[in-house]
Amino acid sequence: MSDDSVRRVAAWDFDGTITERDTLVGFLEFVGGRPALARAFAAESPRLARGARSSTQRNAAKEGVLGRILGGRREDDIVEAGIRYANRLPRGFRRSSIERIAHHRTSGHDLVIVSASLVYYLRPIASDLGFHHVIAVEMEADTDGVLTGALTTPNVRREHKETRLREWLGDEPFELWAYGDSSGDEHLLGMAHHPTWVGRRAKQND
Repeated sequence: MSDDSVRRVAAWDFDGTITERDTLVGFLEFVGGRPALARAFAAESPRLARGARSSTQRNAAKEGVLGRILGGRREDDIVEAGIRYANRLPRGFRRSSIERIAHHRTSGHDLVIVSASLVYYLRPIASDLGFHHVIAVEMEADTDGVLTGALTTPNVRREHKETRLREWLGDEPFELWAYGDSSGDEHLLGMAHHPTWVGRRAKQND
């Protein structure tokens, strides 16, 4: 596409795509401590086991673990923890991904992270890397600013990545580059004009 009226967008998964590995469990341990995290996973183990066959159960188990660790905490405290945790992550970034992000940025493309991880540490990272927007998991807060333990939207995985990105893009024409590393990114890359697999999926798709 060469039409100047077309919006050019680069959409990135985060865990395993910008980073070398998962970051969500690390954040939950950072906030709640290892013993509390172990108890949360133990409590949700039946749904986690069923999640291998059912995305509904997988998402419910994830919400359960998040609720057990983050529920009842002040949102302001989690935002602050996210900033501190984000400062730890750049050492685990993929150099090739950071270089590609810089290319899109200098090309004037809109940059968006589309991730099943939490907004609380993705937003400061996105700001540091020059992203324009973050689509990710966010917890519900009550009128006192305390997290209820529930999610504000469905888990941002598989078809929900495509749905949320299309909502953000709106009706204007676009040209999309998309980057991901796992089955959870298939719908995201499936809607892209220029899909790129990262990590092991890149080798499988050579």
